[in-house]
Amino acid sequence: MGTWDTGPFDNDTAADFANALDDAEPEAREALIRGVVIRTIDATGCLTEAEEAVAAAALIAAQCPGGEPVDMSCGPETPMPVFPSDLRALADEALARIAGDEDGLASNWIDPEDWKQWRAILTRLRAVLVPPPPSIALFDVQPQRSVTRHES
Repeated sequence: MGTWDTGPFDNDTAADFANALDDAEPEAREALIRGVVIRTIDATGCLTEAEEAVAAAALIAAQCPGGEPVDMSCGPETPMPVFPSDLRALADEALARIAGDEDGLASNWIDPEDWKQWRAILTRLRAVLVPPPPSIALFDVQPQRSVTRHES
């Protein structure tokens, strides 16, 4: 793996994924992102698409409130479609799998400071991706009036 920094697109595999997104037709970009995220969630054994899934999660998070824009010098140059809200939870789940895989990407960092920085990026992405709790209209509750019965 050629890695030059800790950002989501700062490795050869993620850069290739960005190129694939640029080369894809606009309507196919969401499917590419959804596919890599779902395959990462469903993977057994080695998470072979972890770098791509981190990059995909960064693109999804960039569209969320509080999300940071993706560095266009390493990420895709073409605009991404507006992603459906269900991708947020899927991307978060994929990142949870990646963060918990001690034999995967986490083991690739030689410098402990780089590892900490990379983990911080995953934590920030996950914080943005967690969907807000659904707003439920509260009922307008009125105090009960006591009912007095008159016996005759």
